[in-house]
Amino acid sequence: MKRSMATILLIILISIFQLGVFSSHTIPDQDTSYLKFVHEANELPETGEYDYIIIGGGTAGCPLAATLSSKYSVLLLERGSDPNKYPSVLNEQGLLNAFVAEDDGQNPFQHFISEDGVENIRGRVLGGGSMINAGFYSRGHREFFETAGVDWDMELVEKAYQWVEQTVVSRPSLSAWQSAFRGALLEAGVGPDNGFDLKHLVGTKTGGSIFDNKGNRHGAVELLNKAEPQNLKVGTQAIVERIIFTGLSASGVSYSDPKGKLHTAFIREKGEIILSAGAIGSPQLLLLSGVGPKYHLSSLKLPVVLHQPHVGEFMSDNPRFSPTIVLPFQLVASSAQVVGTLANNIHLQSFASPLPFFAPPSFSLLPPQSTSIIPSLAIFVGKFSDVLSEGSLRLNSSIDVKESPIVRFNYYSNHDDLARCVRGVRKVGDLLKTQTMEKIKNQDLEGNKGFQFLGLPLPENLWNDSAVEEYCQKTVTTYWHYHGGCLVGKVVDHNHKVIGIENLRVVDGSTFSVSPGTNPMATLMMLGRYVGLKVLQQRSS
Repeated sequence: MKRSMATILLIILISIFQLGVFSSHTIPDQDTSYLKFVHEANELPETGEYDYIIIGGGTAGCPLAATLSSKYSVLLLERGSDPNKYPSVLNEQGLLNAFVAEDDGQNPFQHFISEDGVENIRGRVLGGGSMINAGFYSRGHREFFETAGVDWDMELVEKAYQWVEQTVVSRPSLSAWQSAFRGALLEAGVGPDNGFDLKHLVGTKTGGSIFDNKGNRHGAVELLNKAEPQNLKVGTQAIVERIIFTGLSASGVSYSDPKGKLHTAFIREKGEIILSAGAIGSPQLLLLSGVGPKYHLSSLKLPVVLHQPHVGEFMSDNPRFSPTIVLPFQLVASSAQVVGTLANNIHLQSFASPLPFFAPPSFSLLPPQSTSIIPSLAIFVGKFSDVLSEGSLRLNSSIDVKESPIVRFNYYSNHDDLARCVRGVRKVGDLLKTQTMEKIKNQDLEGNKGFQFLGLPLPENLWNDSAVEEYCQKTVTTYWHYHGGCLVGKVVDHNHKVIGIENLRVVDGSTFSVSPGTNPMATLMMLGRYVGLKVLQQRSS
C-alpha cells in the first residue's frame, strides 16, 4: 500500500509508543472488575427504564457513570467494545498494531478525514480516547477555567482531579532521550524547571502517565471500578440512533445492537439523558435527533425538534507541526514524558523511535560508510492550546450515525494561529542549536555536520516569516485534540444542560472553546467526575 509522507510520519509518531513508560511506583495490573457491569447490547432488554442514560462510554462518560451510580440507576451506552477485545490497546508494546489496522468497523478507533484533507481518528472503545492515546497526563491551564463559561467550583475541580489520579496516573522515570530533551528545553530558555508536576505550568516539566511501570494502560474504563455495582449497566456495541423527545423534553433513546435489533430505553422522573459521545459524536447525534440549524435539518428531511443554529459550529482542532530528524545512532523508543510550555501556551514535546521499516525506499538515511548503524528518529512536536481558527460540522447525506459527519477545522485561517506556529517552530530551532542537540548531528562525506530531516526540513532562515508560515501550512496535521460543536453559552448552559431542551446535557470536549492544557484527557476525566458530583448535589438540595 502506498503511503504519503504525512501518513508515514503519523505512523512513526504513533509507533514510538510501543515501548513502556517506567513508573517510580507500582500500579497493579489492569483492574477489570468493571467487566461485571458490561453486556453486549444484544444481551440488554428491548426496553428499559433508568434514572440516567449516558451516551458514550469514553473519557468523560466513564467517570460520569461511576459517579452517578452512587445513588441512581445508570445505563451507559458505548458504540465500541470492551477494550479487552483489543489487547493491543492495553499495553504500549502493541499499540502500533491497533493503529495500522484497516478500519473495518471492528477496531477501537474510527478514521475520518476533515475537509481540510487532514487524517484524524475517533475513539470507538469503552474508555474512549484514553484507551488509544499516548497516555500523557497534565491538568488544564488557568485560562481554560477562566474562559470556559462555567462557574467552576475550583475546590470541587481539585477533588475531581485527585479522584481520577488515584486510579490511573503514574510518575514516569525519564528515558535517556526524554532526559536529553528536558536538558535542551532548559538550555534553550524554556524555564523554569518545574520538576515533576501534574498541574499546567509555564516552563519545563515531567508530566504524569496513564501507563504503569509494566507498560499497562490505566484509562478511563478503570474508573468504572468505582461504581456502585447494583446501579450501573454498561451496554457495548450499542449504536444510539436517535434521542427520543416528548415535546421539548428528552425522554429516551433508541439504539441498535450488533445484530441490528432496535432497543429503546427511557428515563424516570427527574432523570436525564447525557451526551458524552465526544466532539464529533455529540453534535452529530443532536443533529440526527432534530436539534440544530433548521435549514440544515430540513435539507436532509429530518424533523426539527428545536432550531439551534449553534450545534456543529465553533469546531476547532489543535494543529501540530512535527520536525523529524534522523539520529546517527540507535536509540531506545521513548513516548511523551516531558513538556516545555511557553508563556503563550505553545507546548513542545519530543519522541524517539528506532527507524521504522516503512521509511520511504528513496530516502537516503546515512552516508555509505555508516550503513552498519541502525539509525533512530527524533520527532519534535509542537501545538498550542488556544486555537482561534474555527470550522463546523454537518451531517453527510446518508444521515447514518455510523458514518462520520463532514468536518472542516479551517486550520490557520486566523492569522494569530499561524503566528503561534511560527513562534513554536523558531523555538524548535533554538532547541536544535543547544549543546545537547549538537551531539545528534549527522556528518557527511566532507566532514560537514548537520541535521538530516525526514520529511520537510525546517526553513534555513527561521526569521523569514513567510518561509516559516509556508512550512507551518505545508506540514499541518492534527494533535487529535479537536473540540467544539456544543459550546457552553451557545448550545449548553453553565450546567452543561442543552439550552431549550429539558432533561438533556452534554458532558465532553464538544463543550470546550479551547483544548485544556497540554492534553485534554486529564480535564475530560475530571469533567465527568465533576458534573456527576454537581448533579448529585443539585438533586439532594
